[in-house]
Amino acid sequence: MKAIEIRNKYLKFFENHGHKIIPSSPLIPENDPSVLFNTAGMQPLVPYLLGQKHPEGTRLTDYQKCLRTNDIDEVGDNRHLTYFEMLGNWSLGDYFKEESIKMSYEFLTKELGIPSEKISVTCFAGDEDCPRDELTAKCWEEAGIPKDRIYFYGKDDNWWIAGEEGPCGPDTEMFYDTGKPKCSENCQPSCDCGKYVEIWNNVFMEYYKKDGKYTKLEQKNVDTGLGLERMTMLLQGKETPFDTELFSPVMDKLKELSKNDDIASRRIVAEHMRSSMMIVADGGRPSNIDRGYILRRLIRRMTRHLNKLQIDLNELSNLLDLNIDNLKEMYPELDSHRQEIKDVIIAEKDKFMKTLNNGEREFNKVINRLKNQGLNKIDGKIIFNLYETYGFPPEVTKDLALENGFEVDLTEVDKLFKEHQEKSRMGSEQKFKGGLAEQNEKTISYHTATHLLNAALKKVIGENSHQRGSNITTERMRFDFNCDHKLTDEEKKKVEDLVNEWIEQDLPVTVQTMKKEDAIKSGAECMFIEKYPDEVTVYTIGDVSKELCGGPHVKHTGELGHFKIQKEEASSQGVRRIKAILEDK
Repeated sequence: MKAIEIRNKYLKFFENHGHKIIPSSPLIPENDPSVLFNTAGMQPLVPYLLGQKHPEGTRLTDYQKCLRTNDIDEVGDNRHLTYFEMLGNWSLGDYFKEESIKMSYEFLTKELGIPSEKISVTCFAGDEDCPRDELTAKCWEEAGIPKDRIYFYGKDDNWWIAGEEGPCGPDTEMFYDTGKPKCSENCQPSCDCGKYVEIWNNVFMEYYKKDGKYTKLEQKNVDTGLGLERMTMLLQGKETPFDTELFSPVMDKLKELSKNDDIASRRIVAEHMRSSMMIVADGGRPSNIDRGYILRRLIRRMTRHLNKLQIDLNELSNLLDLNIDNLKEMYPELDSHRQEIKDVIIAEKDKFMKTLNNGEREFNKVINRLKNQGLNKIDGKIIFNLYETYGFPPEVTKDLALENGFEVDLTEVDKLFKEHQEKSRMGSEQKFKGGLAEQNEKTISYHTATHLLNAALKKVIGENSHQRGSNITTERMRFDFNCDHKLTDEEKKKVEDLVNEWIEQDLPVTVQTMKKEDAIKSGAECMFIEKYPDEVTVYTIGDVSKELCGGPHVKHTGELGHFKIQKEEASSQGVRRIKAILEDK
C-alpha cells in the first residue's frame, strides 16, 4: 500500500466517523513561539485544545507536515528523518477513550489489514499524581487485544504534556510486531531491539498541571498521531523508509550517479533534499539564525554528501526535479513552487561551495603552522573548529591531513560532536518548553499587536507588504514581512506611531466565523490561504485590520499598552524583521 493510499484511507475513515478533514498547516508555525517548525499535529490546534471553538466543530482529522531538528546528525542511519508526516484525529470535548480506542483498532485491523495478533499496546501505570489507567486497558480488551499484549508503563513512556505546565494526560501507544525474535525473555514494546515498532499514539488530555499539581480538565480532548513514513515502511515490508516510494526514485538515481557509493550519504542527500524542499515551499529561506539556519544546515549537509558520493553538483537541478515529480501528488505545493525551490537550494549550494573553498584555505594555514612547529598531528579541537566555523567536514579534513602526511585524532572530534549534538537537543527542547501553557495574557496581547503591525506596514510601505512569519514570547514579538529595503528611521517612527494611535483609540477586536471564500471576498488577509478549512475565523480590529486567524486575541486594543520597535533588520533575501515590545503605559 502506497503512502498516499494510507493517508487517503485514514482521512476517509475518520470523515466517515463524523470528523471534518482540515488542511495541513505549513511547516512554519503562524503563531506558536515555542518551536521553529511544526513538530507535531497538535501544535496548529493549540487554541482549540485550550477551549476555543474550532469553526469546523469538535471532531477533526488531518495530515500535518512536521519537522524535528534535534536528530539531524543521526540522519543517515536506517530510521531517522527530519521531515515527516503525521496523521491525526482530534476530539475537542467530544468523544473520549472508549470511542477513540474502538476507532483506532478498527482502522488498523480492517482498513489497513494488520492482523490483531501483531498489535500490542501500552497504558499508563499510575503514580502518586494520577491513577492507573484501567479504563484504557479495558477498552483495548473489549476491542480485541488480549491482556498479555497490554502493558503498563510510567510517565516517561505513557504520559503526555507539552512543556512543564498545561493540559496533559495519559496516552496509549500501539506497537507493530515485526516478527523478529525476542531479544530476551523480558522483551516488550519498551525494548529498543527492533521487534516492536510504535505506530500510533492516542493522548487523552484530562488533566491540567500547574505548580506541580494536577487537576481535572473541564474539556477533555483526544489528540492522536500516526507517522505515515513508518506505517508505509511496515505495511510494505521494507527495512527502512528509504526503501519506500517516498525515497526510492531519488535513492536509485543517486546510486546511478555516484562514483563513490555510500548508503548513509545517499540517505542523507535524499532526506535533507526532501526536507529542504518542503521548508522552501512553505516560505522558509536560508539564514544564520533560527529556522533559516536549520534550512542552511540541511542544504549544506546535503551538498557535502553529494561531494562525498562524487556526484557532479550540476546534477542537483535534475535531482530536485525528480524529487518534486515523485512527491507532487502528495504535496502539490512542491510543483507550484518548483522554480523557487530550485533557485533557493541551488543558490545556497553555490554559497556553500565557496565556504568549502574558504575552509580549505584555513586548513592549509593550519597545516603550515603545524609544520613550522615540527608537529605532524592535528588534534580534534582544530578539526571541530574547521567544521563549526567554516562548515568544513571532518572527513574532508581527515583525507587532506593524510594526504599531507599528518595524523588525526578523531576520538576528540567524536567527543566534541557529541557535546555539540547534546547542546542542539537541549536547544530544541528549550524551544518547546512553553508548549500549551505559553498562551497567556502577554502572548495574546503580542498576537493582537502583530495584526496592528501588519496593517501599519501596509500603510507605510505599501499594500504589497505581507506577513511572512512571526514569533512571540512573553517578553517580545518578532515579525517578518516582505520588503525590498531597510526601513528608514522615518518609516519606523510612522509604523510605531500608527500602532500606538490605534491602541489609544481602544478599537474593538471582533471575531466571525464564515466561509473561506466569503472571508477572502470581504478583504480578509492571511499568510497561507490553502492551510485554512472551508469554515474560518476572521478577526477584525476596528476598521484597520481584518485577517484570517486562529486567535486568541484581546477584546480591545487599549489593553495592549505602548508599542515600541526595538530593532529592524534583514531576515532573509527580500524579507525584513521587526523586533518589538509592549510596555506598560
